[in-house]
Amino acid sequence: MTTKKTLLIIGGVVLALGLLVICFVGGIVGFSLYSVNKSEAASRARDFLRKNEKLRSDIGTVKDFGSIVTANVKFYDDASAPTMHLKVIGERKTVNATVKLLLRNREWSVIGASYVNSSGQTIPLLDPYDTKLTIPRLIA
Repeated sequence: MTTKKTLLIIGGVVLALGLLVICFVGGIVGFSLYSVNKSEAASRARDFLRKNEKLRSDIGTVKDFGSIVTANVKFYDDASAPTMHLKVIGERKTVNATVKLLLRNREWSVIGASYVNSSGQTIPLLDPYDTKLTIPRLIA
């Protein structure tokens, strides 16, 4: 066997192994993105964004969402808190939104939400201090 044939065989094996690694890593990344996109947390985030009046007034009725949903997850003793990043496609504009969720007792709750408008400002969608509860004043 000549040196040229040996180098071609080694190069072919290295190329095949490289393609195998790329396919394996691509499959893991693809499965991860698919799992996050189809999760209950992503579904809850989409529902919140569809119903949010503040977002609707700026971009129009939500028509669709981007195909890639990413998330950061923090784990606590009794709960997990993902932050979902979604592309929201409205009638008038398309914006990038962030929804913070909290899992307690197998139910997802939105604890924070915002989006970035066309001028680059972050607009909050959920004000934790804005409550609809009437608090009676106690007079001593």
